[in-house]
Amino acid sequence: MDDLSHWIAELRSGDDERAEVAAQRLGEIGMAALEDVGRLLQSPLEDERWWAARALAEIPDPGAEDLLLTGLSDPEPAVRQAAALGLYRHYSAQGVPALVAALDDPDSMTADLAANALIQRGAGAVEALLEVMGGGSQRARLGAVRALAEIRDGRAIPALMKALDEDSALMEYWAQEGLERLGVGMMFFKP
Repeated sequence: MDDLSHWIAELRSGDDERAEVAAQRLGEIGMAALEDVGRLLQSPLEDERWWAARALAEIPDPGAEDLLLTGLSDPEPAVRQAAALGLYRHYSAQGVPALVAALDDPDSMTADLAANALIQRGAGAVEALLEVMGGGSQRARLGAVRALAEIRDGRAIPALMKALDEDSALMEYWAQEGLERLGVGMMFFKP
């Protein structure tokens, strides 16, 4: 058995400690492991798909990001969570549309992890986040306002100001936080 086959077998072992070591070793193997790990994303077993996403997070190659983006549409929340977490480590602008869509994921952890990955993309995600603020669902808008507050881009000031008028304490909190981080340190009072 060659090295790649060995680590794929370990990833599929069902033993979390062995699978974690395998995920890191597959990351070291890199691009040569993409095809085999990518096939695991199609496994009928949730655990194998989860570990595939975990291993892809370790592979420093754009192909790994492409595969992780497909993991955002997995039927199981745990796999979507692993994919979103993996995308935090792969931060090209190409992932922005799928991550923005994941802000509306029915699983709140997936939505939060997608927001974190968008924060990692910084200014490259701002325009898409502003679009969400203009017409997304309440869940997506909450993730977007948090991301905009963390990114600290001046283009977000009008959307953050508007979010202060929301009928949501969390929206108002993140809007205020974002404005303060941008140096717009005013106190806002509602009548």
